[in-house]
Amino acid sequence: MKKKQIHILTQRLKVNKTSVKGEFIETNDEKFYKISNYDKMPPFLISIVSATDHWIYISSKGGITAGRKNSDNALFPYSNDDVLHDVNEITGSKTIIRAADNGKLYLWEPFSEYYSGLYSITRNLYKNISSTEIIFEEINQDLKLKFQYSWTCSEKYGFVKTSKIFNESNSKRAVELLDGIQNILPSGVSHKLQNEFSTLIDGYKKSELISKYGVGVFSLSSIPSDRAQPAESLKAATVWSSGIDVEKYLLSSKQISNFRQNIFIEPENSISGIRGSFFIISRFRIKHNSSASWSFIAEINQNSGNMIALLKIIKQKNAYVLVLNDIKDSKQLLTNTVAQSDGIQLTGNKLNTARHFSNVLFNVMRGGIFNDSYNVEKDDFVSFVKKANPFVFEAHKNFLKNLEDQLTISELKSTVSSIRDPHFTKLVFEYLPLTFSRRHGDPSRPWNLFSIDIKDSNNHKVLNYQGNWRDIFQNWEALALSYPKFLESMITKFLNNSTADGYNPYRIFRDGFDWEEQEPHNPWANIGYWGDHQIIYLLKLLELSKEFNPDSLERLLETELFTFANVPYRIKDYQEILKDPRNTIEFDYKLNEQLIADEKLYGSDAKLVKKRDYSLVQVSLMEKLLLTLLVKMSNFIPGGGIWMNTQRPEWNDAKNALVGYGISMVTLFYIRRFVNFLKSLLSDISMNKFHLSSEIAHFFNTIHNVIFEINKISDGGVNNRVRKTIVDRLGIAGSEYRRKIYKNGFNGDKQEISAGMIIEFCDLCLSVIDSTIDENKRKDGLYHSYNILHISENEFKVTYLYEMLEGQVAALSSGHLSSPESIKLLTALKKSRLYREDQNSYMLYPDKKLPLFIDKNKISDDLVNKSKLFLSLLSAGNREIIYRDINGSVHFQSDITNSEELKKKMESLSDEQFKKYFKEELSLVLNIYERTFCHNEFTGRANTFYKYEGLGSIYWHMVSKLLLAVQEVYFNAVKSSAKKKELNKLKDFYFDIKSGIGVGKQPDKYGAFPTDPYSHTPSFAGVQQPGMTGQVKEDIITRFRELGIQIKSGKILIHPSLLKREEFLKKEELLTYSDLNLQEQNINCRKNSLAITYCQVPFIYSLSDTDNIVIHKKDGEEINLGSLEIGEEFSQPIFNRNGSIARVEVFISSDLIS
Repeated sequence: MKKKQIHILTQRLKVNKTSVKGEFIETNDEKFYKISNYDKMPPFLISIVSATDHWIYISSKGGITAGRKNSDNALFPYSNDDVLHDVNEITGSKTIIRAADNGKLYLWEPFSEYYSGLYSITRNLYKNISSTEIIFEEINQDLKLKFQYSWTCSEKYGFVKTSKIFNESNSKRAVELLDGIQNILPSGVSHKLQNEFSTLIDGYKKSELISKYGVGVFSLSSIPSDRAQPAESLKAATVWSSGIDVEKYLLSSKQISNFRQNIFIEPENSISGIRGSFFIISRFRIKHNSSASWSFIAEINQNSGNMIALLKIIKQKNAYVLVLNDIKDSKQLLTNTVAQSDGIQLTGNKLNTARHFSNVLFNVMRGGIFNDSYNVEKDDFVSFVKKANPFVFEAHKNFLKNLEDQLTISELKSTVSSIRDPHFTKLVFEYLPLTFSRRHGDPSRPWNLFSIDIKDSNNHKVLNYQGNWRDIFQNWEALALSYPKFLESMITKFLNNSTADGYNPYRIFRDGFDWEEQEPHNPWANIGYWGDHQIIYLLKLLELSKEFNPDSLERLLETELFTFANVPYRIKDYQEILKDPRNTIEFDYKLNEQLIADEKLYGSDAKLVKKRDYSLVQVSLMEKLLLTLLVKMSNFIPGGGIWMNTQRPEWNDAKNALVGYGISMVTLFYIRRFVNFLKSLLSDISMNKFHLSSEIAHFFNTIHNVIFEINKISDGGVNNRVRKTIVDRLGIAGSEYRRKIYKNGFNGDKQEISAGMIIEFCDLCLSVIDSTIDENKRKDGLYHSYNILHISENEFKVTYLYEMLEGQVAALSSGHLSSPESIKLLTALKKSRLYREDQNSYMLYPDKKLPLFIDKNKISDDLVNKSKLFLSLLSAGNREIIYRDINGSVHFQSDITNSEELKKKMESLSDEQFKKYFKEELSLVLNIYERTFCHNEFTGRANTFYKYEGLGSIYWHMVSKLLLAVQEVYFNAVKSSAKKKELNKLKDFYFDIKSGIGVGKQPDKYGAFPTDPYSHTPSFAGVQQPGMTGQVKEDIITRFRELGIQIKSGKILIHPSLLKREEFLKKEELLTYSDLNLQEQNINCRKNSLAITYCQVPFIYSLSDTDNIVIHKKDGEEINLGSLEIGEEFSQPIFNRNGSIARVEVFISSDLIS
């Protein structure tokens, strides 16, 4: 049957049949990525950023939220992304145009769906490379008009919406328009207040026009309160326009329909009790092939003084020029921020360079950027010391007073070395002058709240960082590539805030750390320790330190510098853990209150573990490293992995039901790498003995003995009974250590342990770990990721879960697999249920279909008939636990959501005749419930939801971890002289995985701008959660290694075997970068070259007949190195960022490039 055309009255609906397309374009002297026909894609969220404290989150449909600092300082209401996709008609930009043509007046409402299909239109979306500006464009082919509006930020003036209309016809056009912004929040409305009391808040809203200046003022009549006292509201949001003659101003959306219908509109000078808007009405003529543009400038939190100053600026003829100049300066400031972390590259692959810029941008947004390279501002350091430890501040007041106003971090460490105060030294070593950091909250991550704390109330710069533990340290790993001399401080910060029982607090910030508190009635609150925090994030920093600064770790191995965080959690004794592995931590309310009170009085160091004389407990690097390993090995399950018994999962919170009975092979894989590193570190140094705290030494000896005994067991000897015996001994050793330190702390005694004994322990650990890894190889060629522990009186049994991507990544990273074994794993992975062909990438775990609701809660007749209780209840018509429907099927009552609820229901049965069955049939009834719902297979919400880390989702951070793991395997294969066939196979896998990540995908395939990182892709939509993802860290690291940058023994090596010919320029282009003084510089790059910066030094690669590196020094001297290795003589000045090296030219033989 032929499809009929759809009509509205006599008008046939017009459909744009052209496809979505992505490409780079130049506009306004800037490079933008353009998505043509973006409206054919499902809506997606976009993050627009600034160099200061602005934030903008905008839907591709136009709905917007924006503000400064945090969600409590919003210009438009802060809502979740699903809401933003729906509010484009009522929040943000709104434009209605009446265009005259041939005696008729045509109504056109760009970006609205009200008149969908009546005009032939094309919609395009543009975002610049720096993510500081977005442009929406609608082209009306029937009216031959084009309309654009953009959003960007100005540090001095606020948020700027610029509108532009183009006349693409051959004649002059008369235009009348209404344009502006809607749903403006007055200052003083918090996120919570708006979300919970929005209709109440409307009652306080006042919108006023300062007519002489055309400024809208949006305020509250008073601060909302039910208290019997006045509360003046003394701040307001302001909006003004520039660039167009205004006929009328409107302060609400009440008369929008009047404009649509050409009904007379009353100017609005004062509106109360409803949402505020700022619209202008204007009429003008546009010549053919010409345009007109105008702007709206909005700002929040303006007091009376700010407003008077604004009116003075508006009065000036060049007011808008000032705004434009500040926008340009603000954009340049952000580019400088990214340049400081080597985000500027110029290659033949513009997608790769744009994505790298975004990766670096979001990496420093989360982890921070160093304020002024390695320089330390005296005032900030003094403030840091005073806030951390007032006693140390007082003791060294004169020293601090006499410090130079500006000095480097190396000079500061050198200066303090003469002071014999370990507490002061500790503060120096953990000091990190970072700024620009914030937690990764946004409208698609409602569980996290962000705060951009980069300036104080007087507008002075503030140095600060904050974030969840794993977020901060993984972003610092990538940051350290550009600031390797801060690695020591990063490691110190990590170790100074780890606990004496071997774990880490939840959040970390400049002035300490904090933890989650017990909230019994909050279903989203929990306490506990994440099991993945301690190993891999620390190890990656240690590995970098060893390569960049070969002697640094050795110097710290015996230095008693490191402290312990005093988190008010107390892990239960081993025997108590066995009774209930899901409830293993007691919250010490008294200690919690004491620590919070002490911090207010004595600074953030008051939350560290102290001796009896109140001085800080400080131990060596060796003690910290060993303790980290010992705690993990005390939870080792032979054949299974590491027992997850601290009430929190590993990185994937959606797998939190693994807690208690879950066993992590993932952590065991990383422990293998950690042990190998420790062994290598000790083998490379001259030290042959270490002094350990007696408590840690005893812990070491006990675990050493058990691991030794495991190694004596013959192959196949670890059965379920033997496994329990081993785990008992390991668990009791951990329990005894904890009991000592919880009760008495560290007594100060030291015990000597030889380096040889620690190396022997490493070998013993590697042996039992490797045996367990081999046992966990699956029949399909993959490796188990997480297993389940079944506890009985005399046995510990291990069973396996389904395949997961995380385990394959960790197995590849562990160093256990050879090149051929890695290839087999990757081949199996591509054939597995984890592979999603539509995205050429990998899910976290296989997708599965959940039962239909109508089939979900049915108890089979044979199970019903097994229970006397069930039969009795049904016979009596008692519906407290089960009921029978009209078709005869039996169901559990809907408020029985798990077995615990069922147990409570059985205990509280109202009739005595049923209570007798409680003891008799409890086990049977629970088993029936389990067989009905299969809760033993439940590993967390990942089993039951469809977004984020849920069913069918690709979690891009894990795919980028896979990419990095394969890259590591590839370079290890190169190092071990693997066969060319193996190297080529690994290289193919690497680039196949990279292509799946998406930078080369078209926008409709990717789901958004492919130049931006996003967190995940569900099965039913494009990418979700923009920008602030840990993925960026891995992508930065792999990018530099693709470009050949490798660090070994304090030297830079160029190994370009992953560098593709397409990265080299097809024509001469200009590299524009910021030097170490943040001055803009330019270098002409020839055809067949590319340019990057590393530690802010330009590296210019060129194809050549031979390999060579030429060092260009600042004084003009040129040094030919004759190879692709830069010795320490020149590498260290680059790492030190001292400016002595102007640039580096790298000449690469064409034969090396594929």
